[in-house]
Amino acid sequence: MAARAFDTEVAETEALIGPWRQPRQMLQAQTYDAHASIHDDATAQKLGFKGGTIEGPTHFSQFAPLGERLWGRAWFETGCLSAHYRSVCYEGEEVQAIVSKPLPGTSQCQIQMVKRDGTEVLRGTASAGDAPVATALETRLGELKPLTDPVILRDVKVAQTGKRQPVRMAFDQNMGDLYPFSLRQKLAVITENSPYYSGSDNPWGRPIIPMEMLSVLFQYRSKDDPLPAKGPAVGLFADQEIRLVKGPLFVGEEYEVEREVVALSGSRRTESAWVKTRVFDRAGAMVATMLLNMATLKDSYAPYEDEYRRLYGAGR
Repeated sequence: MAARAFDTEVAETEALIGPWRQPRQMLQAQTYDAHASIHDDATAQKLGFKGGTIEGPTHFSQFAPLGERLWGRAWFETGCLSAHYRSVCYEGEEVQAIVSKPLPGTSQCQIQMVKRDGTEVLRGTASAGDAPVATALETRLGELKPLTDPVILRDVKVAQTGKRQPVRMAFDQNMGDLYPFSLRQKLAVITENSPYYSGSDNPWGRPIIPMEMLSVLFQYRSKDDPLPAKGPAVGLFADQEIRLVKGPLFVGEEYEVEREVVALSGSRRTESAWVKTRVFDRAGAMVATMLLNMATLKDSYAPYEDEYRRLYGAGR
């Protein structure tokens, strides 16, 4: 008999509601392109934020007990979270995960995370198995306006595909400059821990990787084969979907990842590359995917205005 997946208290009304939690910031020392990131206090403050932000997928852990309550084992094997990040969260702030119950005969529902003051941190969909309707980000992708007049992403093209890279995550493995901590360190502070994450007392007989740490695994070697974006510049996750196809993924197991640019979009403040990561096991079967919108802040790229004028002949 496997251990219970979670001890999290879940309130059930017309929705499933998790407890208030204070996610921990673990990326203060993150670096990429030889500079600090949006998770560093000084860098974030220069760009108009109050301080270093909590990384978006950290919030995915609070949805895991709700997904497991709805779908049981299937959540860990074919679960999907598809989220548009609406506002940043800082360490010390309390947030709560809310999942609407799926309509009869469906396997998809709406998700939301809010702060105490009602500020929406993210919204999207959760599902298990092959949902017959589009996820939040599949819908969002279909509504995007193509990026015009790119500066930072001018050399990045849709359908551009990277090299396959081997990746793995062991308990005490430091995950590099992008993620300067180990799985064991994360499990010491994760908002919703589970015996499934640290031992073999689960349906698969091996420790499994939490969904929020799948983001870390999939991005682990991304800087070894980067997109030809201009920099240095600071980016943040604006949209993210993690889908298990043949899960769960296991601690210490070897996988391969392959990335493809599937869309380019923009806003007044950002240029965005939407990248689809496909994950394969040793037998070559696809076991998971991730869709990530990395939005680069125009103001963080020092020569942005000069290069825009040179490329397009006028100020933006």
